[in-house]
Amino acid sequence: MEKRVITDSKRRRGLTAVSALLGGVLVLSACSGDTGDGDDKGSDAAKKPQAQSQSQADEAAAKDSSDARIKITPKNGVQGASINNDTKVAVSDGTLTSVSMKTSEGTEVPGTLSADKKTWQPDGQLERATSYQITAEAEDSQGRKSHENTSFTTVSPDNSFIGNFTPEDGSTVGSGMPVSINFDKPISDRKAVQSGITVSSSSGQEVVGHWFNDKRLDFRPEEYWAANSTVTLKLKLDGVEGADGVFGVQQKTVSFKIGRSQVSTVDAKTKQMTVVRDGKTLKTIPISAGAPENKTYEGQMVISEMFEETRMNGATVGFTDDDGEGEYDIKDVPHAMRLSTSGTFIHGNYWGAKSIFGSVNTSHGCIGLSDKQGADDPDTPGAWFYENSMVGDVVIVKNTGDETIAPYNGLNGWNMSWSKWKAGSAV
Repeated sequence: MEKRVITDSKRRRGLTAVSALLGGVLVLSACSGDTGDGDDKGSDAAKKPQAQSQSQADEAAAKDSSDARIKITPKNGVQGASINNDTKVAVSDGTLTSVSMKTSEGTEVPGTLSADKKTWQPDGQLERATSYQITAEAEDSQGRKSHENTSFTTVSPDNSFIGNFTPEDGSTVGSGMPVSINFDKPISDRKAVQSGITVSSSSGQEVVGHWFNDKRLDFRPEEYWAANSTVTLKLKLDGVEGADGVFGVQQKTVSFKIGRSQVSTVDAKTKQMTVVRDGKTLKTIPISAGAPENKTYEGQMVISEMFEETRMNGATVGFTDDDGEGEYDIKDVPHAMRLSTSGTFIHGNYWGAKSIFGSVNTSHGCIGLSDKQGADDPDTPGAWFYENSMVGDVVIVKNTGDETIAPYNGLNGWNMSWSKWKAGSAV
């Protein structure tokens, strides 16, 4: 009996130990999150302290971040950005401490920070088809830093257009000088482009634009510009779509001054030119116009270029001999002033006999004035007229027997009636 009791007691102790061991296994299994019944409450309990710790860290970092907010335009990745006024760095709730703008090749772009250190802009126009990177830093009132970066590419030449204009900014010109704009690409939306251009005069004259073709737009008043007035041209073409996918890039204001009013009238019949300035006759000069077989155009012409000396070769304007050489090739024509794109000039003539001036028309279509080779004698008629003329002065030619010069041949839109001129406006 005692032996059996001892055996039973040992057996119970063994079962207790096994139970405790199994219980330990179950406890360990529960801590691992694998209870075998899909219940992962133990896992959530383990993760909760960690999640709370990360949330607290994020909140602390947010509380410590700068209040300064930097905004850079154009936005990162923009293609076809404007080369004018689009680029800007601005900050709210802080001040800019550093801005760097560079091309993709590393060339630094100069810029100016505003007095209040709230904005920064590049100093000049950007280059077309160029990639730029901007890096900006700012700080808030507590000195906490903020950073921003962006990269963009400006509009390409293939997808943009510009207008080359005359006269130049700040110049003084004669009263017949139109504003002439020649675009480097054909313009299909003439209204959009012309709407971005304004020309005004301090005289209050009405100024209207006229399209000669899809690349040329001229502006003028009904009558010649008022003497001593100021004309202002404003080009607001940045972002204007002139043709499908082709945008303007110019944002510019220019002005020029109208000098005295000078109109010179050439009479091919009397072979005299009368120079009138501000309504008073200054001088009458004998001339030699185009010969009967090469008559000079008639009409109102504007001096567009002036050369103290220049070369004139007949081959460039269609006057050739049987060998294809120019009928004339004079390398030092003195005091030459252009009147048309096709080659009409009023110029000095030293090779003709003095007797032809005022008595016979002998030229290939130009208007000749007696002059001296070398353009160094100020007392010749050619030198006098050159010294008393300026780009934009008007020369009216009459009684040649030829046709009136085309309004688009040079700066000669004055040969079109005002009604027809206005009909060529797109606005």
